[in-house]
Amino acid sequence: MALTRRSFLKTTAALSASVSMPSFAETTAPAGREPLTELAYADAQLTGGPLAAHYDAVHAHFLSLSNDRLLKVYRQRAGLTAPGADMGGWYDTDGFVPGHALGQYISGLSRISASTGDAAARDKAQALVAGFGETLGPKNESILRPQTNLWVCYTLDKHFCGLIDAATLTDDNSAKGLLTRVFDGAQGLLPAKGRDRIGKKNPPYDETFVMPENLFAGASLTGDPRLRDYAQRYLLDREMFAPLARGEDPFPGQHAYSHVMALSSAGRAYAELGDTMYRDAMQRAFTLLTSTQAYASGGYGPNETLITPHRGELFAALSTTQDHFETPCGSYAATKLSRYLLRSARPTSTAHADYLERVLFNTILASLPPDSDGGYFYYSTYSPGAVKVYYQKKWPCCSGTLVQTVADYPLNLGFTSDDGYYVTLYTPSRVRFNARGANVTLEQTTEFPTTDHVAIALTADRSAEYTLYLRLPAWLARPASLKINGRSVALNASTGSFAAIKRTWHSGDVIELEVPQDFRMEAVDEQHPDTVALMRGPVQYVAIEGAKQAQPGRRVLPASLKPSGADTFTETVAGISTVYVPLHRIVNQTYTAYFTKA
Repeated sequence: MALTRRSFLKTTAALSASVSMPSFAETTAPAGREPLTELAYADAQLTGGPLAAHYDAVHAHFLSLSNDRLLKVYRQRAGLTAPGADMGGWYDTDGFVPGHALGQYISGLSRISASTGDAAARDKAQALVAGFGETLGPKNESILRPQTNLWVCYTLDKHFCGLIDAATLTDDNSAKGLLTRVFDGAQGLLPAKGRDRIGKKNPPYDETFVMPENLFAGASLTGDPRLRDYAQRYLLDREMFAPLARGEDPFPGQHAYSHVMALSSAGRAYAELGDTMYRDAMQRAFTLLTSTQAYASGGYGPNETLITPHRGELFAALSTTQDHFETPCGSYAATKLSRYLLRSARPTSTAHADYLERVLFNTILASLPPDSDGGYFYYSTYSPGAVKVYYQKKWPCCSGTLVQTVADYPLNLGFTSDDGYYVTLYTPSRVRFNARGANVTLEQTTEFPTTDHVAIALTADRSAEYTLYLRLPAWLARPASLKINGRSVALNASTGSFAAIKRTWHSGDVIELEVPQDFRMEAVDEQHPDTVALMRGPVQYVAIEGAKQAQPGRRVLPASLKPSGADTFTETVAGISTVYVPLHRIVNQTYTAYFTKA
């Protein structure tokens, strides 16, 4: 559909759509329980589309890394033979945080192996675990620079996640024992209480408060009560969770990634302890993040710092920095928060899933592919005339969160409930679940978000009555439409809610859903309503800047866009054509992400 100035000015007020939406209030999970459940990695696969292409590329990249290089710094510290070239950058003995990402690489490979069944990824994860275990020695030392005591918790948390995932997802029996040994070796270096990180550069740098999620998981896996004890010590109750639950805003000035990541610890604490403070803190944080902190892409934290709302700071950052979003790290934190919130209460709104989708398509999918020797994308840039670049140091923190975020793509597809299944992401995929005794497979076929059509084919070992919940996103330009087995079905669910389709489902049933997308504007912040991003459905579109533009990188919002390809649009003014594409399509081009309304 062509974009015109008039279509831009149409409101996107709630659209009535018509399978009815139940009128239940959001329900609170009992202590230690969540009403929705994530899919197991083995039960979810991507089968096509841009997310699958990215997943496959990241899979291949991390599979290609040299085990000897990854283990070298650990072997050197242990006095073992250490073949392989130095890694360089952050990772080396003299680097910023030596060996910091090994656990994340093991974690990502373990998750990918569990979803894809790839034996090579499984074997690589297990080989890295074995090689790491050989370096611990009689004192179980895993931290490479204990004398500084600055990044002990930061690195230890990553060791934990790698060992937990290797144990639970690759059936590596040795990893469980190593988890206890690693904690034994590090316990004397751990602070007795949690410490908040102040801003981006002020000490203390270490991030005790992101550890509880993996400490709780480690305690459940090993039965070691010390891990649960430290998990509770390190929760940011006083500094962050209690103020958020009271409706306050503790975010301004905080380090962006680590404090949003800490909300995953709140999510795990809610599941473990049943204290509703943690659920309420997550929800309040989500509201603040999405309404006051985020750019149109879903990214947040210019210069890695959460802004003070209502002062135009998101707009100001467009001209004062190129570092608008710490992309793989920030994406990991944001997607995990969204999934914890989807699990924590039966949703009556699609807000959490809509934000999850936005972040996936515009931030992590839009990162540059890594090179073969430690070059990784770190910051997204939304300034005029922007380019995508690698971080100045090799093997930064975003290398670890890249593989974990991408490895979790299948978890974003949907969630099971006691009465059925919630479809939360539209992309070519296959999921399996049990509903009321029926073993069900849903296969999505779609070219979304390029097109509006989604087809979902159902196969099952028997017929059963249950509910499928279809997400009707808040960005819908017009009412969604639904067919089941070729027959139109009225949708009574409103835009921004889940349509509940309760019926007896049979193997061979086919669902067809149309989710109309048009272009719309989103202001950078409330103080600057005339500086806007160009959105279509969940996707941010940008202008490719060419050599002939009179003012490269500084653009007025296009008056009329005409389709010139599957997801490409063009505006021609005074004989000069400008091409608009999704931000995730940009690789080497210069682009502009925000425009001025004429």
